[in-house]
Amino acid sequence: MTIAPSQKMPAFADATTFRAWRSDPQQWLGIALDIARSHRLDVRSPQVLSTGTNLVVGFGEKLILKIFPPLLHAQFVSERGSLTQLKGRLHLPIPEIVAEGMRDGWPYLIISRLAGTLGSEVWPSLPEAQKERVLRQIGETIAAVQRAPLGPLAQIEPRWDTFLRGQIEGCRARHTRLGLAPKFLKGLDDLLRDAAELIPMDAPPVILIGEYIPENFLLACHDGDCSLAGLFDFGDVKAGWRDYDLLGPSAFMAAGRPGRVRSLLGGFGYAKLDYALKRRLMALMLLHQASDLNSHICIEGWQDKADDLLGLQDLIWAE
Repeated sequence: MTIAPSQKMPAFADATTFRAWRSDPQQWLGIALDIARSHRLDVRSPQVLSTGTNLVVGFGEKLILKIFPPLLHAQFVSERGSLTQLKGRLHLPIPEIVAEGMRDGWPYLIISRLAGTLGSEVWPSLPEAQKERVLRQIGETIAAVQRAPLGPLAQIEPRWDTFLRGQIEGCRARHTRLGLAPKFLKGLDDLLRDAAELIPMDAPPVILIGEYIPENFLLACHDGDCSLAGLFDFGDVKAGWRDYDLLGPSAFMAAGRPGRVRSLLGGFGYAKLDYALKRRLMALMLLHQASDLNSHICIEGWQDKADDLLGLQDLIWAE
């Protein structure tokens, strides 16, 4: 049985409890439908979208309702600010805000629904040449996003220097807990000592989406030919050093293939892949807020193919 529309949204003390509640749409779909009706949406065939972090429901082919719990209010601020700031500034479609509001302290957005096929459904089966082309388009898109002015996104916390120092401080403990092999942990202290020089702390910040991965973009495929067709999910945006956004496609998509690596970096604007760039990207990959090398590097058998972090950076960003 679904929640009665008159029932209030509950309060959650932590994300684990919220995720468990969110996993059963019958507990919250009634309220989502009530919000949709208040905006005169057609609620006859709602589609609960299980991907992502928040409560997400599709209505027809045109609209999506996204509801954010108070404990993830920062994601609402990020999503709303990003869609507003990037509107009309990209060659690639992104959702547009149709309406917004608040229900029992839970902010929500009604946004346009993009056309296309979810990248994660298509990417594994794409021919190599098309993977290289899509990665070049992703690199170009990252660069285009970063050319947009920050506007109010400059106020998103934590600031880049604070974020990076915190990540450096907790890096060894994080990767030890996640089971990174000792041979890679051995070189971690040297890399972290270099990180402050490798990664600019006070360079002019740019918009960082944080997750250019197949789950967050759409492809348009015609006669077996696929191209990037849309970008969505701006809940983890921050402002900081530009190279940070190369990590998602490097880890999840490039797979250490030289052609893919060249396409991604070339689209982004890097004509040369040298030691300094590899070292900086390796440091950033270990410092990423979602970093978990054992789960995220999509090179089969990579743990056995590299003897240390220097070998690993050459494997991931192969020339």
